[in-house]
Amino acid sequence: MSDIHYLSLMDLSRRLQKKQISSLEVTRHMLERIRALDGQLRSYVTGMADVALAQAEQADKEIAAGTIRGPLHGVPLGLKDLCATKDAPTHVGSFANRDWNPGVDCTVVKKLRDAGAVFLGKLQLTEGAYGVHHPDIAPPINPWSADHWTGVSSSGSGVATAAGLCFGSLGTDTGGSIRSPSHCNGITGIKQTWGRVSRAGAFALSESLDHIGPLARSTEDCAAILGIIAGRDPDDPTSLTEPVPDYLAEMKNPIKGMKIGLDEADCSGGVDAQTSSVVMEAISVLESRGAEIVPFTVPDMELMISGWERFTGVETAIFHEGMYPQKKELYGPGLSELFEIGRKTSGVEYAKLQQARQIFAGELAGLFETMDCFIAPALPYPTPTLAFMGELCLEEGADDLLRLIRFTSPYDMSGTPTLSLPGGLDKDGLPIGFQLCGPHLGEVPLIRAGYAYQLDTDWHTDHPPQYT
Repeated sequence: MSDIHYLSLMDLSRRLQKKQISSLEVTRHMLERIRALDGQLRSYVTGMADVALAQAEQADKEIAAGTIRGPLHGVPLGLKDLCATKDAPTHVGSFANRDWNPGVDCTVVKKLRDAGAVFLGKLQLTEGAYGVHHPDIAPPINPWSADHWTGVSSSGSGVATAAGLCFGSLGTDTGGSIRSPSHCNGITGIKQTWGRVSRAGAFALSESLDHIGPLARSTEDCAAILGIIAGRDPDDPTSLTEPVPDYLAEMKNPIKGMKIGLDEADCSGGVDAQTSSVVMEAISVLESRGAEIVPFTVPDMELMISGWERFTGVETAIFHEGMYPQKKELYGPGLSELFEIGRKTSGVEYAKLQQARQIFAGELAGLFETMDCFIAPALPYPTPTLAFMGELCLEEGADDLLRLIRFTSPYDMSGTPTLSLPGGLDKDGLPIGFQLCGPHLGEVPLIRAGYAYQLDTDWHTDHPPQYT
């Protein structure tokens, strides 16, 4: 049991179903590990020990009786604390919305519960799922280095998954909030096509940009979670009606002949050399597996990057209009500034950004007529320091802030899927990731490519050395 917390989710699942170990044993081990370590890491905001133990006991009874609900049956997971849960409060990283509890599960939580997953607790996030933590709430600590950024907004999800405090977690991504925690914590994450996963009952940042997706330690693990939470939901009219593929089955199809795009200039211009090297090494691995590398040029993304904050600000202000400015004193300065940006953005500006989104999405769709997916950095540099990130909050850091979201915000604006993968360590031993970007409902080729890459690399099996 000493290192069972670092099993892959699917390895644990297979052991549970073969009755080689019990969910109750694993859950007790995980709860003890959380008690021992999370005082330092601060990834959980609310523990759900009683719920977890009851779920684990029930899972063991069902598995013993031969009733298997699926790959997540009996597996302990963490939930980002903007997902409503009927048996625990939801704080949303906020004081204005603290203890929000509608008394029911949001759709993704209900699907996980029905699949027999075990809920260890609710994971910390930035205020309202925007880019900064509330100044009066202690943020999670990167398990690789306390002096470095965790990525946001799914900060607790990234930290807990990397540090072996859960076997996978839910995150959300509006401007990069699955991809930056994956990059900074050395884990894998899927931001699926917008609408592929229901948002019903989850607290919103930007209704037309928010994606709920999995963070885990491998492509296979993420595919298992996505297969459970994806699908049409009558409670979310924007959820897509297309059938959900069997991601785990599709994953193992060879990538020989798959066309993977590379814009080498985009992956190197203004990008740290260590990060560019990770991307090019990943290309070599994929090529050795039989993928065909296709040169291309990414569409102009300048407005998708520079306009993201205004677009998000409008939708965030709408969602919070019953609370802000009436309860302005309860909000932190970061989220308050976003409200003000949104309230000052005119309808004409918003409409122009919406039109630009549609054009950009169309340009991306055109690219995928000649390729299955393409590769890009997730961030333009290795895991940044907290000091550097603090400077981005200052006015003179505006250009660096746009650089930070250069490779993430455009694919939220287009609503197209991405897969984040760990690809190496920098000179200081900190994780560097990259992403594969796909077409609308193109999760299958991303998962196939990610699985193939991880067959030939072991970066996803690296763990923070202080938290073995």
